[in-house]
Amino acid sequence: MNTIIDLFNDHKSERSFTDQAVDDATLERIISTAYRAPTSVHSQQVSVVVTRDAQKRAQIAQIAGGQPWIAKAPVFITFVLDMYKTQVGMQLAGQEQVAHQSIESLVAGATDVGIALGSVMAAARSEGLGIVPIGGIRLRPQALIDLLELPEHTFPVAGVVIGHVDVPSHHKPRLPLETFRHDEAYVTAGLEEKIAQYNQQMTAHWQAINRPDGETWSESVSGYYKHIYFPDVLPAIVKQGFGVDK
Repeated sequence: MNTIIDLFNDHKSERSFTDQAVDDATLERIISTAYRAPTSVHSQQVSVVVTRDAQKRAQIAQIAGGQPWIAKAPVFITFVLDMYKTQVGMQLAGQEQVAHQSIESLVAGATDVGIALGSVMAAARSEGLGIVPIGGIRLRPQALIDLLELPEHTFPVAGVVIGHVDVPSHHKPRLPLETFRHDEAYVTAGLEEKIAQYNQQMTAHWQAINRPDGETWSESVSGYYKHIYFPDVLPAIVKQGFGVDK
């Protein structure tokens, strides 16, 4: 039995935490996995900001749209796309950074952040802790930039809550594997039918855990994606000095 694969396959996003602290040694081990994670061209264009101060966590909870688990759990980590660091490094070589003017740098940097985030989530769960990744920090990105005092050419892409679980969450059903894995080429045939069946499965799931307010997958994603989800991202990215037209 491969315990690493089992760990990933047992993923749950937890939203009920105690206020028990995460000890320093454990947190250091968890963060080390992001520190050692791969980055594009060894750019190391990822930084993390660890927030343990209760008042700041409460502020982040509000910035993220009112997510109380951010304030409740003892640790919140913000993952930052960091091209300020690369800029300083290039200056030492007598070079001027221009890559941040390209959308490719945002894509590459966000990819590297995702790799680091995934490493931290797995590491935290391997330590017996619960996690929930947070994209809601992009709801009001400028407020978080100001709170964390992020310099130019940086952007807070995502965060993660880490703590000891109080009331465990439930595993959610997933879309059929055939909608995720495509061999050789993307297969569109039968997708609508598979999603319709999955919607029924989600309805049954919510009923089974006594959540009459639960939505189908189609209804859930519609609530987010029928409009521009986080409209303040673009102006904040531009204000931070990134380019989006190259």
